[in-house]
Amino acid sequence: MSREPNLNDLIGDEATGAERQQLQNVHEMLLEAGPPPELSDTLEAGPNLGMTLGQQQRQRKVKRRAMLLLAAAIAVFAVFVAGYASRSTGGGGPHALITQQFTGTKLVPQAQGTLQVWNSQDAGTNWPMTLSVVGLPTNSYYDVYLVRNGKPWGACGTFRVGGSNESPVTVTLSAPYTIHSGDTWVVTRPGRGGSEPGQTVLKPVNA
Repeated sequence: MSREPNLNDLIGDEATGAERQQLQNVHEMLLEAGPPPELSDTLEAGPNLGMTLGQQQRQRKVKRRAMLLLAAAIAVFAVFVAGYASRSTGGGGPHALITQQFTGTKLVPQAQGTLQVWNSQDAGTNWPMTLSVVGLPTNSYYDVYLVRNGKPWGACGTFRVGGSNESPVTVTLSAPYTIHSGDTWVVTRPGRGGSEPGQTVLKPVNA
């Protein structure tokens, strides 16, 4: 039967005093811990082709995800910079001069919308407008009217809501008038017999 080697077998009598006592304590702890466990067959064999390819695929996925996040961040930053530059320099296209929020009337209380009036490109005779609405009844036609002194004053275009009122409808219109301070807009639907201006379905918020 073999015995465990003692400290004298390993280092002889070279160390003495406190140093030898420290070595003796370490030697006893190593004997108590025992030998390290044997490697599994997988670890002993080392990485195989499948493990290597799997690691490479994971690295490519991480890299692809990082590149997509970077591209998205760059796109958002570019839009922000372009918008800031356009506002700062006064160039690069039309600017929204008026933004009006709509709310539904008693006829369609769930409806809402936003109207933006842009810079006129021909000495103030035609004002491009972008209207986005949601919640209006489907398969119906609607008119946009400029309101002056509390009454519908001039028509600005007609649009139609198709088969779904859950998705916003966005249309481009035009106000072919000189816009005065205090002018607002409403959205109406034709009255009985197609009478105009019809019934108001969207009005300015707080109006």
